[in-house]
Amino acid sequence: MARLGTNPSRGQQLDFTPPRVTVAVLVYAPNQSGYFQHRLDVTRLTLESIIANTPKPFELLVFDNGSCQEMTDFLKELNQMGKIDTLVLSALNIGKLNALWRVANLAQGEIIAYSDDDVYHLPGWLPAHLQIMDSYPNVGAVTGFYIKQRVVMSSESTLRWVEAYRNDHPGLVKSGNLIPRKWEEEYMENSGRTEERYQGEIDGVEDVVVDYQGVKAWVSAHHFQMMTPKKVLLEVLSEMLEDGWSDMMMGRMVEMDDRMDAKDYLRLTTYAQTMRLLGNAIDDEVKDLAARDGIDTQAAVNAVSKKRRGIWGIPLVQKIAQRIINWLYLGIHENGRTE
Repeated sequence: MARLGTNPSRGQQLDFTPPRVTVAVLVYAPNQSGYFQHRLDVTRLTLESIIANTPKPFELLVFDNGSCQEMTDFLKELNQMGKIDTLVLSALNIGKLNALWRVANLAQGEIIAYSDDDVYHLPGWLPAHLQIMDSYPNVGAVTGFYIKQRVVMSSESTLRWVEAYRNDHPGLVKSGNLIPRKWEEEYMENSGRTEERYQGEIDGVEDVVVDYQGVKAWVSAHHFQMMTPKKVLLEVLSEMLEDGWSDMMMGRMVEMDDRMDAKDYLRLTTYAQTMRLLGNAIDDEVKDLAARDGIDTQAAVNAVSKKRRGIWGIPLVQKIAQRIINWLYLGIHENGRTE
């Protein structure tokens, strides 16, 4: 076939400089029922909080891992509006670890600020994360909301470094019960934990706060939301995915944290809370928080709200209700396959 003319892009120079930071969100909402009933609203709030509260330049990369039509339509609309810079739509759920590997390879930035699709990004989150990343040595992960339990998970290298630092700067490291009670309540509420379960998880755990070069941070980080150097994430994931693939839909994320810890990378959390875990519904408090940031949202009925818990807070009732939901869900989808 004849060539008509010359490609006008030939010889042109790119007017483009990769941003330092890629903000990456992994999205998954297979339907809009049961656990995922409010997922579209929660994901919308996650993305809108990033757009509203993140200073430019940055790349917003969204990887959709096999979501329903309503979710993908919403994401495509944001992409067409220029709010999402890079959008990947996978027809099937390829698993969280596999998707994270692809996100790491696609990211333009040298630093990846990753989060699940149920995390509210508060004003000032990016500068606070970068301040720790740029101030502390050999940082592997920085998180924006502190979880006390994580001090004894994937934090051995960080604790060793802190103890050595304490020996030379005893006044700059504090240990004890330092976490604000409100943070604990938020975590229990949005992760579906009872007080009994939570207290069992943190029994004997001490909070540790370190002040390094005038920048305070909590010891520990987690994989729900983290800022990490791209090279660190690729290093860890390349070892975990020796064949380039995992056959698990979820899982191995704690292993990823452990491997990062084993390589002596520091894992820290911003001293001020810069993120809010949303869970799978939006409550009135978060709705008000979003309104202050100029984001319009609709508060959903939160089944685990303390004020409305009633009989739904009874474990046996929760178990029976969940079995009924699962039975109905399977019945609906099995019938859908046979028609």
